[in-house]
Amino acid sequence: MTQEIHIEQFDNGLMLLAEPMPWLESAAFTFLVPAGCSRDPRGRSGLAGFTCEMVQRGAGTRDSRQFIEDLEMLGVDGSASVSNAHTSFSGAMPAENLEETLSIYADVVLRPHLDEEEFEDSRLVCLQEVRALEDDFAQKVMLELRRRRYPDPYGRSSQGTEESLHAIEMDDIRRFFPAFYQPRGFILGVAGKLDWPRLRQRVAQLFGGWRPAPPPEIIETPITGGYHHIPHETSQTHIGVAYPSVSYADEDYFQARGAVGILSDGMSSRLFTEIREKRGLCYSVYASCHSLQDRGSVVCYAGTTTDRAQETLDVLLHELVRLSSGIEPDELHRLKARIKSVLIMQQESSMSRSGAIASDWYFLRRARTLEEIGRIVDGLTQDSINRYLASHPPQDFTVVTLGDKQLETALAVP
Repeated sequence: MTQEIHIEQFDNGLMLLAEPMPWLESAAFTFLVPAGCSRDPRGRSGLAGFTCEMVQRGAGTRDSRQFIEDLEMLGVDGSASVSNAHTSFSGAMPAENLEETLSIYADVVLRPHLDEEEFEDSRLVCLQEVRALEDDFAQKVMLELRRRRYPDPYGRSSQGTEESLHAIEMDDIRRFFPAFYQPRGFILGVAGKLDWPRLRQRVAQLFGGWRPAPPPEIIETPITGGYHHIPHETSQTHIGVAYPSVSYADEDYFQARGAVGILSDGMSSRLFTEIREKRGLCYSVYASCHSLQDRGSVVCYAGTTTDRAQETLDVLLHELVRLSSGIEPDELHRLKARIKSVLIMQQESSMSRSGAIASDWYFLRRARTLEEIGRIVDGLTQDSINRYLASHPPQDFTVVTLGDKQLETALAVP
């Protein structure tokens, strides 16, 4: 099956990408709206998420209830989320319902009601998300890890805080929406069973009159880094470690991805084998690549008991440092098999592909086909990954722990 990705940029800046998958009976879309939490004003963290909640509570001719019911009648499996760079809306549905679904979401991003009567209910939803973090210690550690690894506003949590959410007023929503829900920087990815000329025409009808506006400049603050402990009386300790890596747009990204895969892809990976299986130190351990548009990190997590926390951190850091010594051929063969398995499964998912091509455009200003990614994976060698590790050794660690006792981090932080 030969993949083809259609690309159209409209006069107002909106980007449309579409990948026909005619062997499917489904279609899916991903909206990337340039309204991420990096755009939250100081003292109003969580405003992007608050606005995301508000725009879904009635838009166009539909009130909040009708919006939900119409999507259910169309068989739409939809979701919304806020990242550092974007507010995203996505959905998968039977292919024949794609155009009608896009028209509903066009109302969401162009004509929301922003009804003041829905304001306090929306605030309660956002507050519940923040309060849920108090019981999710693993996520709490990883959010703090990103906050310390990246400069503000790039390390922010999209949920905000209880204090900032209580400070948000309706006027904040009304200022935020027109400033950042705009076509310049908006990316629409569509995949599945579709007719490209018809889709392009329909998107032009829905979004062609949308007018762009210049976004405000982002001002960075210095990175915090170092070691930070969150005291909490518990029998468990949660450990987060991050170190600098390349971004997804970097030509060496897949070398970095390969190296991290040796650490964490599957039950034969080094972290799982050395920390969990051989020593029985923890119940969960992983590492993954995390990328912003122009910078990246490797982030690691381990969950363990208080009495084994120090040894878990020591072994985790040892395995990260040992990675710079290189990988073995059998490790590379297992890694390639796992990555190719993921690529094969993506061929059966319109939702995965709509998100992937939209994300590719944001990072690369082009979209990769699965065939291209497959060739890149085939081109990974033991020598190429080892050369990358020699020039990008894991170092300059940022460490966050949550638990009863503070840990020693001599191996991590000079």
